[in-house]
Amino acid sequence: MSFSKNIYITAQAKLEKRQKQAKEDLDIRREKAYLAIPQLAQIQNRIAACGAQVIGAFAKGSGAEGKAYVEKLAKESLDAQKERKELLTSAGFPEDYLEPHYICSICQDTGITEEGICTCQRELLVQTAKDEIEKYAPLGKSTFDSFSLDFYPEAVDANGISPKKRMGEIAEFCKAYAADFSAKSPSLFMHGATGLGKTHLSLAIANKAIEKGYGVVYGSAPNIFSQLEKEHFSRQNPFERTYEQELLESDLVIIDDLGVEFSTQFTVSCIYNIINSRILSGKPTIISTNLTPAELEDKYTQRITSRIIGSYISLKFTGRDIRQLKRY
Repeated sequence: MSFSKNIYITAQAKLEKRQKQAKEDLDIRREKAYLAIPQLAQIQNRIAACGAQVIGAFAKGSGAEGKAYVEKLAKESLDAQKERKELLTSAGFPEDYLEPHYICSICQDTGITEEGICTCQRELLVQTAKDEIEKYAPLGKSTFDSFSLDFYPEAVDANGISPKKRMGEIAEFCKAYAADFSAKSPSLFMHGATGLGKTHLSLAIANKAIEKGYGVVYGSAPNIFSQLEKEHFSRQNPFERTYEQELLESDLVIIDDLGVEFSTQFTVSCIYNIINSRILSGKPTIISTNLTPAELEDKYTQRITSRIIGSYISLKFTGRDIRQLKRY
């Protein structure tokens, strides 16, 4: 899995919080049980002592006498555990009341098993990565299943194209693209008028890429360039991974609404660097814009648009503004 360092740190913090909560909950249950059944404390001490003595016996080495001693300790521990269960159930408590209750019983909320990363940590990493994008866009609502063709007209437009048919083809292409996504997938250039589903489909692809374990950076063009500018003109820790590095090295970068940002020499330089660097490294980028290729060239430079048109798969969205249609 190739999520960013911050995703791993956040997921690890959540695992540690789970472990801490399990311990605190156990302490509360233990205190309650000891008040109801005073002899439980003594039994718990016997079980703990048996465990410590078994470890000590193994440390001294094996042998017939040592093996018999370990078996004796194991029997004492099992007898004490049986007595503990009987006392708990007779007092109305569950048998496992004095055992830690982890969210994941497989790894005990450590996130690690003998085979490697536990399934729970994989799920936590995926959800953490999704939550990060959810701060800026409706990732959870933007799936292929929720993408509807009902708002696209069937009648052909002035160009002889049926928007519903065309958008059905684009949706199927994006679905297949997401299913086969890898860090070497081609880049996509989604262009067309506002409100035609470009953001929805790009986020649907992001959902699938994250679920497959790929690192995804999403942002609207204004937010991306604002963050880059802030980073550029502030003092950075040389040992910390920068936002620019994330944009250049992440498995997938999605730049939404390119062209709505305030264009400056700095933003033009940034977009060229992102596009050119990722093309050279073979990393996929998805760019969505309300501008036509000609308008994009007017706003930026021919050097930028030629790279997009020459290296990206072009997807022209057609139809009427879905957001306006949904109001009625």
